[in-house]
Amino acid sequence: MNIQNAKKPVVAVMNAVHDLPVLVARDKGFFKDEGLDLEFVTTPGMAQITTSHIVKFDSIFDRPLDSVYNEGGIDQYRMCEWGIMKRAVEANTQHLRGRKIVALGASMSKFALVVARDSRFYEPEMLKDKDIAVTPNNGSHFTTLKMMEGFLAPEHVKTTHAGSMQKRLEAVRQGKVAAASVMEPWISVAQKQGLRILIESHSTRSEAAGDDLDGPTLAKMFRAQARAVALIEKDPTPFVHYFIAETGGLLEPHEFQAWRLLHAAPQPYTRERFDDTYNWTVKWNMTVPGATYENTVDNRAWE
Repeated sequence: MNIQNAKKPVVAVMNAVHDLPVLVARDKGFFKDEGLDLEFVTTPGMAQITTSHIVKFDSIFDRPLDSVYNEGGIDQYRMCEWGIMKRAVEANTQHLRGRKIVALGASMSKFALVVARDSRFYEPEMLKDKDIAVTPNNGSHFTTLKMMEGFLAPEHVKTTHAGSMQKRLEAVRQGKVAAASVMEPWISVAQKQGLRILIESHSTRSEAAGDDLDGPTLAKMFRAQARAVALIEKDPTPFVHYFIAETGGLLEPHEFQAWRLLHAAPQPYTRERFDDTYNWTVKWNMTVPGATYENTVDNRAWE
């Protein structure tokens, strides 16, 4: 798809835990109420039981969502705050299609580290030098480091790849890894399967967009999301079905722990937030140094 010939903005949706306000705004007609005619493209996410692709881990830009963006197939997407930071910074250094951080996103999703029912690990520090399954350079990876850095020195935090969220839980049960980092609905699945939760934390989204998506359009998109957030925060139960579908029948609606959901309206990405998050990411050697607020962030939706 050539973006120059696109008649309407194309928005990516991946996992309900990242994209619930977008899904609700789409299905409730809130984007249309803002006068927007958007196209939505679903890219494979690691939380979907139907994800069967083999994700390439040599470069984040080879992964399904990133490669579609680089080819012009989508114009706007969201993922974990650190993942967006890495992609916005390194797209410039690798001379790929540019993207900027255009908002602090609406979804504060929960991640948890889970271990087997009969595991000998009872607290995070007991995972010293033990393999923790994550998606490298995505939310589960970054949030694992965020949770573990209060317990262990960086050299003793060991992460590995074990596939999708479902595959990670299988790896834990089979003893192939000591622990796995999973998000909802897979935390609820882990609880149902009797796995033990050691620690959990919220992980904030960031919104990314190309330079050709103008500020007024983004502002309308974020207003529609904010309207969806108000509905979700009032009562999330009507929207649990988005999560249940991702498990392929492993959960019933009443088994989903909706209390973990937390959302807020998108907001500008501040210089202080950039400095703190970018420096943290560089400290863990998860992106390259040298980026600036000016070449990474664009709050044009609020200008």
